[in-house]
Amino acid sequence: MGVEQDDSNSNSKRISDLEHRENGNSDTSETVSADSRLIEIEKTLEAKTEECKALHDKYLRLAAEFDNYKRVAQREQREQIKFGNEQLLKELLPTIDNMERAIKAARDNKTAGHDALVQGVELTLKQLVGTLAKFGVQAIEAAGQAFDPAAHQAVSHVPSDSVPQDHVIDEFQKGYRLHDRILRAAMVSVSAGPAKTDEQHSTIH
Repeated sequence: MGVEQDDSNSNSKRISDLEHRENGNSDTSETVSADSRLIEIEKTLEAKTEECKALHDKYLRLAAEFDNYKRVAQREQREQIKFGNEQLLKELLPTIDNMERAIKAARDNKTAGHDALVQGVELTLKQLVGTLAKFGVQAIEAAGQAFDPAAHQAVSHVPSDSVPQDHVIDEFQKGYRLHDRILRAAMVSVSAGPAKTDEQHSTIH
């Protein structure tokens, strides 16, 4: 009886140890599995964060490109409105030239009986120039001004004791601006400075 009881106790102890080991292994397995899932979640979260950052950067670039496009389109639209009639206005300039020449010729000849005609042409010219001014056309100042290659077209260079070098002496044809753009450059003669005397030539040589 004592031996049988000892064997029974020993078996119970073995069974208890086995159960304890199995429970310990189960806990360890669950801990490893939880850590693996946590690492996987962290990696997924990191990947999604990088993806969101890349998408945000792409959005910012697209927004900047769209803003640039919008500014360019608006500028082109403004210029189209501002200079859309440039060619038409340029075609009217020779008419002004001819009217000014007719008035000058009539005044130079001083033909009797033409005063009323000259006054009529002057009035027409004034109205035409005023109409062009409403569209932004303005005459370019030339005589006595410093020569500006953008606004003046030099057709001759002549010595002058009264006009400084590289300044406009005379204007052969008026130039015009359309707002801030040159519609037609003025045709001018430019001072080459005082004429060189024989004494100056001999000093130089």
